[in-house]
Amino acid sequence: MGLRKGTKCRICKTKGKKTNAVVFLPQHRLALCKEHFIEWFEKRVEKTIKEFRMFHKNEKILVSVSGGKDSLALWNALIKLGYNADGFYIDLGIGDYSETSKELAKKFAERVNKTLHIVELKKEFYPIPTIDEKTNRPACSACGVIKRYYMNKYARELGYSVIATGHNLDDEVAVLFGNTLQWDLNYLSRQYPVLREENGFIRKVKPLCKITEKESALYSVFNNIEYIEYECPFSEGASSIEYKLLLNQLEEKHPGTKLKFYSEFLKKVYPIFKEFKAKQDKPLNKCKICGEPSYSEICGVCRLKREVENKLKIKREVSR
Repeated sequence: MGLRKGTKCRICKTKGKKTNAVVFLPQHRLALCKEHFIEWFEKRVEKTIKEFRMFHKNEKILVSVSGGKDSLALWNALIKLGYNADGFYIDLGIGDYSETSKELAKKFAERVNKTLHIVELKKEFYPIPTIDEKTNRPACSACGVIKRYYMNKYARELGYSVIATGHNLDDEVAVLFGNTLQWDLNYLSRQYPVLREENGFIRKVKPLCKITEKESALYSVFNNIEYIEYECPFSEGASSIEYKLLLNQLEEKHPGTKLKFYSEFLKKVYPIFKEFKAKQDKPLNKCKICGEPSYSEICGVCRLKREVENKLKIKREVSR
């Protein structure tokens, strides 16, 4: 059900005002004006932070920003809520997509007068197009490994105690759905809004985990936040996108399905998988090549780098 013409903002009505609503949230049965939607969004972020004990006002937070609506909406909300939050952007070297998203992230950082740390992958490692060309690993999988590695490395070195990412409810539900289809116990045991710090790993949190993609888009639009509106070219054909489309169809018919699926998992099922994880956990070591924390002798990034360098070496030898 959409917003009916003439519907009034519920919060305004309680204050004796008759302001027209501009947003209807079917899963909450809530019609709101622009001002009260922004207020609702920020309160929901704050409530999620407190519910999962993500962090406190005196902690230094590093927000992983991509130039997209979710991460910029999160950064904006945290600043307005009074948190000490800076940004962290990884230039993946994906042509115009990376250039555009980087400029938008820089523009937003200037607007809120906050620090944006930028890491260029071509200087640290190899750009994603090269990795995609030289390895058999899907680009999105390699990108995820690399992002987590550099976020953790720089957050620790720069003195931040928390890494916040813009994963929204749609992201979390799509991942949960895929992992449930495969009954991937390892991933299911780690799908929680907070990953606690341990032996070199910085705490990672997802304050938007109960906010939908549409809600973060609306929040960005209402706050005049300019963001990149198209997907990364390497994400085309990803199973998570197909899952999102399927789940959106279900949500359209039965509002609140996604939130209930995710919330009930966290409340009833995750505790069981948490016990499984505790029994299966391997000791945390340091990568013997780079010294970063790793559950194996050589971390995923160093293995990936070795694979790319071997392919480049073979290519050079063949071309001689």
